[in-house]
Amino acid sequence: MTARTSTTTLPEGDEKRVAVEAMFDRIAPTYDRTTRVISLGLDQRWRRRAIAALDAPPGAQILDVGCGTGDLCRELVRHDLRAVGVDRSAGMLAAARVDAPLVRADAERLPFPDATFDGVITAFTLRNVVDLDAMLRDCVRLLVRGGRFVALDTAVPERLVWRVGNAVWFRGVVPLLGRVLARDADAYRYLPRSTAYLPPSAALTASLEDLGLVDVRHETMTGGSVQLLAGVRR
Repeated sequence: MTARTSTTTLPEGDEKRVAVEAMFDRIAPTYDRTTRVISLGLDQRWRRRAIAALDAPPGAQILDVGCGTGDLCRELVRHDLRAVGVDRSAGMLAAARVDAPLVRADAERLPFPDATFDGVITAFTLRNVVDLDAMLRDCVRLLVRGGRFVALDTAVPERLVWRVGNAVWFRGVVPLLGRVLARDADAYRYLPRSTAYLPPSAALTASLEDLGLVDVRHETMTGGSVQLLAGVRR
């Protein structure tokens, strides 16, 4: 898959893996509060919409890949779903407050048998892995037949007015907020720029279909600054 824009100023390969893990370890203690502020509180609405896209019955077992501090796991539990969280960052897992099993593991090599979960969900993790194809392949491997994969991540708005507003907020204001709230402007300068790692939406959709998912759909929220992908394992 090809990234939407150049990533020449962003880390690649093992350098990216080490840098991203260290960054999330640093910002873990203030991550939830900072996320609420920079998303203007909309992150909770995005997560609820992603859970709705799972269309999972009560009691279904759902894997949250890149669970961070457990925000999405907590929401899954509130929806009467059995959540399991996975994250590479020990700092994020240590800061988690959730009544669900949490496992430290790489999103590209998930330590579970085939067809273990009724659903796999991930929020704002796609752009932070090194090998996106490997992550998607492993997520699909873990689904039972008829199980759903759902992913949330950032996106670049297509309409000019939203694209300009997105750039001003996430590239101008967010690093300043990161400096004040998390004392880490570098991390919150990287996070908006990391959208450049993501392939175009058509390529993401095609990748999921190639992996055997059907009824694959792609939609955007908040003026196109957030995207949701969903598909069913046939």
